[in-house]
Amino acid sequence: MSSILLAIVLGAAFGAVLDRVGASNPNLINRMLNLTDLRLAKAILLAIGTGSALMFAGQMLGVVDVGHMSVKTAYAGVFLGGLMLGAGWAASGYCPGTGVVALASGRKDALFFVAGGLLGAAAYMLSYPAWKASGLLDKIAGGAVTLGTVPGSEYEGLTALPGDILGVVLGFGFVALAFALPERLVGQGRPHPAPAE
Repeated sequence: MSSILLAIVLGAAFGAVLDRVGASNPNLINRMLNLTDLRLAKAILLAIGTGSALMFAGQMLGVVDVGHMSVKTAYAGVFLGGLMLGAGWAASGYCPGTGVVALASGRKDALFFVAGGLLGAAAYMLSYPAWKASGLLDKIAGGAVTLGTVPGSEYEGLTALPGDILGVVLGFGFVALAFALPERLVGQGRPHPAPAE
């Protein structure tokens, strides 16, 4: 029971942070995707980089148990699904997590997004045997692999590089990129329109 409560508390805190940085506002997401306002992208890069550096450094120090590492299996369907997710994200201004946060913050358009996502998930479940038979769910490159070899993990590395060190370096690289990116790449002289709430 305590793990469920912890998940609810952490999920609510994460949702509050997403809402605070503007990730639940489809106007800000669309401006990020068309490169006219990169503040949200900078926040995302900073969060991913900090999380990566802390997690892998924690594993190296023995503070974080490598057994909690979960790596998703690579297969062609993941890449096809990623393209579909990206197209849906660009069209709606929401990804699955930000859509739920927007719904919780009272945005009515998010209700249709979340309902569509649930219907899509149900359609996938019902048609799963056909997807499995198509070969799109066959493993690529050994399935669940990491870029580098992480000591104590059950996953193979695509390279012989030490995965913990690679994770810390990539994390710091993402943090550096977050600070190096300008606030916009397109439309440098134009002011931002006021976001619709």
